[in-house]
Amino acid sequence: FLRHARSRNYVSESEVCKLESVPLDFGDYHPLKPITVTESKTKKMNRKGSTSSTSSSSSSSVMDPLSSVLDGTDPLSLFAAAADPVTTAPPMDGARRKRDKDESSAVGSDFEPWSSKRGEILARYTTTEKLSINLYMGSEKGKATTTGSAVSEKVRTRLEELDDLEEGSQKELLNLTQQDYMNRIEELNQSLKDAWSSDQKVKALKIVIQCSKLLSDTTVIQFYPSKFVLITDILDTFGKLVYERILSMCVDNRVSLPDNFSPESVNDTAKETCLNWFFKIASIRELIPRFYVEAAILKCNKFLSKTGISECLPRLTSMIRGIGDPLVAVYARAYLCRVGMEVAPQLKESLNKNFFDFLLTFKQIHGDTVQNQLVVQCVEIPLYLTLYSPAIDWILQCIAYHAPDVLLTEMMERCKKLGNNALLLNSVMSAFRAEFIAARSMDFIGMIKECDESGFPKHLLFRSLGLNLALADPPENDRLQILNEAWKVITKLKNPQDYINCAEVWVEYTCRHFTKREVNTVLADVIKHMTPDRAFEDAYPQLQSIIQKVITYIYDFALLFSVEKFLPFLDMFQKESVRVEVCKCIMESFIKHQQESTKDPVILNALLHICKTMHDSVNALTLEDEKRTLAALINGFIKMVSFGRDFEQQLSFYVEARSMFCNLEPVLVQLIHSVNQLAMETRRVMKGNHSRKTAAFVRACVAFCFITIPSLSSIFTRLNLYLHSGQVALANQCLSQADAFFKAAVSLVPEVPKTISVDGKMRPSDAFLLEFLCNFFSTLLVVPDHPEQGVLFLVRGLLNVIQDYTWEDNSDDKVRIYTNVLHLLSAMTQEAYIYHVDKVDSNDTLYGGDSKFLAEITKLSETVVSQILDHLKTLGKEETLKRQSQLALYFFNTILAHGDLRNNRLNQLSVNLWNLAQKHGFADTKTMVKTLEYIKRRSKQPEMSHFTELALRLPLQSRT
Repeated sequence: FLRHARSRNYVSESEVCKLESVPLDFGDYHPLKPITVTESKTKKMNRKGSTSSTSSSSSSSVMDPLSSVLDGTDPLSLFAAAADPVTTAPPMDGARRKRDKDESSAVGSDFEPWSSKRGEILARYTTTEKLSINLYMGSEKGKATTTGSAVSEKVRTRLEELDDLEEGSQKELLNLTQQDYMNRIEELNQSLKDAWSSDQKVKALKIVIQCSKLLSDTTVIQFYPSKFVLITDILDTFGKLVYERILSMCVDNRVSLPDNFSPESVNDTAKETCLNWFFKIASIRELIPRFYVEAAILKCNKFLSKTGISECLPRLTSMIRGIGDPLVAVYARAYLCRVGMEVAPQLKESLNKNFFDFLLTFKQIHGDTVQNQLVVQCVEIPLYLTLYSPAIDWILQCIAYHAPDVLLTEMMERCKKLGNNALLLNSVMSAFRAEFIAARSMDFIGMIKECDESGFPKHLLFRSLGLNLALADPPENDRLQILNEAWKVITKLKNPQDYINCAEVWVEYTCRHFTKREVNTVLADVIKHMTPDRAFEDAYPQLQSIIQKVITYIYDFALLFSVEKFLPFLDMFQKESVRVEVCKCIMESFIKHQQESTKDPVILNALLHICKTMHDSVNALTLEDEKRTLAALINGFIKMVSFGRDFEQQLSFYVEARSMFCNLEPVLVQLIHSVNQLAMETRRVMKGNHSRKTAAFVRACVAFCFITIPSLSSIFTRLNLYLHSGQVALANQCLSQADAFFKAAVSLVPEVPKTISVDGKMRPSDAFLLEFLCNFFSTLLVVPDHPEQGVLFLVRGLLNVIQDYTWEDNSDDKVRIYTNVLHLLSAMTQEAYIYHVDKVDSNDTLYGGDSKFLAEITKLSETVVSQILDHLKTLGKEETLKRQSQLALYFFNTILAHGDLRNNRLNQLSVNLWNLAQKHGFADTKTMVKTLEYIKRRSKQPEMSHFTELALRLPLQSRT
């Protein structure tokens, strides 16, 4: 084959294959160039803003092609506009969905909904005491009515059913755990839905009344806020069911009520049903269930009159005055505010009246009745006062929403006049706008100082103030005084948990407004409070939060590590899993914010310690995902370290890093790449002419890689790194070291397993091996022979390994590899190789086209060709004919590209392969036709006239 290899002139071939260059006339249209467009006024298009791309001298504007289609708006803007209920008319069949959306968005997205508070309340207010609940047992009386019964009888029966509830048709369950209680409530919620869906409306009402009664029970007082959340979920469900039921009765000729419908458009049947519900609720004897159930269906007043809701809200507000227990009353007010904000957020007067009513009854909280109840339940007053927080916070949030500063100031003044007002003050700071609080920070500090310490703890008040100051900035002149006043109180706290809950909030304020000196002082104080008795072990979440806030505001790591107490602060994280998470946060911040490479010894030592902590957490049980995450963070750090022209110091750093991170394979791989890059950078600086010193340094880099690669477990990673490092050694004229890398790669090929794991799945390794060997062959072209070894010793060694490798029975990769070897050997016979390594003499220079060298190549190629032909013969069985056809065509293309077809024997071999590819009808006709066309085109080129005769000898056979 290679005795008749085609002589190649790579330069001329490259010129022929280049795309034809066409001079660009900048006056012509170009898709990336701004174009002038004109709006078409004559023809209406379906798409908004259709335009014409023709230029016009009148009414034109410069736009890009994409904007021209969209009238200057991008697709996301159009989508947002389409979703805007104000600007887009809803489709008729989506009226219900549209109405629901409008009602849910009556308040803006800046209003925190009740649903976001629900989970926090349930998690915070728990109990280990036993609870009790009354379950509705049902009644059979209502089932006696037949369809033919008179209306009066039906009404009488339903009234009897309502009376049943108060005549013992319920079962009391005692000694329930909190989880059991919550499960029973959920069962009641489901029973409500089931009763409603089975058209048992009276039963549904009974369930709701029964649940509402539970809100008058304060026997386990610390669980009351959570009970309120669970019960009001049922009330919300009931209110929605009733509203949707009446709304469905308003459908006329399959047309739903329009948005913002008026009571006049509601038919009489719907109005009568609505009134019936209100009459049923009015007949409930007890105040609390009557209030809650009516509040739940408050929205239904829209069906009766325009002023129904505005009339009902003041009446319901007044009803709450009849509730004696202040805790029960305040949660009733909270529910009324919640419903009011949903159905009529514009009626703020009623909400304000609700709150001012609460202020008038505020002194009840400290009355004898409440005190006696707390003694019985063994509940301390500070704990009792915290039970009010969710309700008061919500009431104040509703009132403060978009309220003018004048109203907020008036409310603040009213709260100030009340004695023992710490609870109110805390809720004011939780509910009012952060900007309002921050602007009056010194006023609030004064109010906090005047509060009675025995009731609501002052540190909670300072915590609430700190939360506001984290969101809004106080006046600049007051900032230091605010910090001093707050920290005086915080640092005196004896309870570590109370202390850290406050300190966590104020650390952010300190980082936002002060220098590293103040931050260092605060961190030192935290260490002082949390170290005794290892108190930090119970405060890891808060300590993590402090670290997160510090690195959020101080992301200059030279400044961060100059904070004296920062690293001692990290030492408090004794639990390994928490310590690793903190280290990951720090490294993520470094990678995100560090823009330039660094050699600062303070940063390097600190981050090496942090990375070492992450690395040492890896063990046999560590998940692969976790290993990848840790390795990526450490690699990010390694890439950011640079000692400039001090290459020896850079290599020393990589050596130290290798010893520290030996258990993370991706880090070792990165170090090998970094050292190779260092060697190439040295070559660039020396412009390829190494001195004795730089030559020794480059050899040290090569030795680093050669020592490190065997420690890797992934065989293909090792193979590719041997090849890559060998190429680097060759580029730096380290010929013996390059040979060592290539020999190691050759000796590793037999160890390649049949399958390897790729993304957690086992895959055949043949394709990966084929890809590697093709890259290897490309490198071997420029590798000079060793003077003490035989001709092409590396190629021969690789061929022996390929021959002995056990290939899959149904695999043809061995033949494909041999074919690629022919490409290599053909390139080796050329007088000048297609590429070289600078300052390295390849075999074309060393041998100078010596006949003995060419004879060795020819001998080698004949062996390879015979192997290919033998394999083609073994594929003569019926089940392998398709593979035979594909390989024959593949080998034919190789001869076409690399062989001299003026030789008769080679010409005949190519014809035989062509015929074999088509012999059994498995050849792709399109491919064969295109190949033949290519041969005919080549025949028209200089010195390629013999392709004309070849084309005549290559018949196209039909599949039939």
